[in-house]
Amino acid sequence: MNREFPETPDEVRIDRDATRAELAQTLETLEQKLDVRPKIKQGIDDRLDQAEAKVGTVVGEPTAAKFRHGADTVRANPVPVFASLLGLIVVLRLILRRRSHED
Repeated sequence: MNREFPETPDEVRIDRDATRAELAQTLETLEQKLDVRPKIKQGIDDRLDQAEAKVGTVVGEPTAAKFRHGADTVRANPVPVFASLLGLIVVLRLILRRRSHED
């Protein structure tokens, strides 16, 4: 790399500003490549579209629309759903333990 170094203060400022702009562009590009959330969200949307289409062919469009609405509701507020599932798992384990002790 045979680069001439700036000699005047104005040349130094211009070089500094150009380097900052290049660095900012490089960082923005890296940030876009490393941000996987939009890619994951798009993948989930694609899968939900596929599932909605399959449900629609089996049980009809109104039910498919309800399925999609439910899936969107879960995505918007997943904590209560996962807490309910966890509670259900705990209850099922307790029931199975009691049955195994009774045998």
